[in-house]
Amino acid sequence: MFALARWGAPRGAVVSLATVLAAGLAGCAGTGERIANVVTPYKVSVVQGNFVSREQVQALQPGMGRQQVREILGTPLMVSVFHGDRWEYVFTLKRPGLEAQMRKLTVFFKDGVMDHVEGDEMPSESEFVASLGSKLSKPKVPPLEATEEQLARFPKAEPAAETAAAPTPPPVASYPPLEAPRR
Repeated sequence: MFALARWGAPRGAVVSLATVLAAGLAGCAGTGERIANVVTPYKVSVVQGNFVSREQVQALQPGMGRQQVREILGTPLMVSVFHGDRWEYVFTLKRPGLEAQMRKLTVFFKDGVMDHVEGDEMPSESEFVASLGSKLSKPKVPPLEATEEQLARFPKAEPAAETAAAPTPPPVASYPPLEAPRR
């Protein structure tokens, strides 16, 4: 602004230019907030741990070895140095706009074999897959049945007559060997 005054600009012009710039910047602040409220960043779903289904828990039997349990449930999320006879399976699913799901399962071992299991009620695989459907928006599923009027648009073919009139394919030719026989 002082440069404008040195170049001979009238003092009133400098003040009015400063006022216009200040008003413009003040207007941008309000606009920026409105734009920030409209534009939201993408929020990713976070999955941690192994999902353990009801079917997997039912497959566990007392007396199973550690390797058998690992083959059914997968690698435990936590194995404590202080509690070597206990494996912790924790599964969390955090999705934007929905409540976080958390399931815990603890497998106890005694003398190297599985003794018992404690933890939350686990969902079946089909229940878990159904819970993954978005609760924010329900997609419209088109009807999968055709009405009689829709079917009437297509000509009806007679499958028995078509197969009987179809020509028979020619016999398969035999080809000579790729290499000449050795003598």
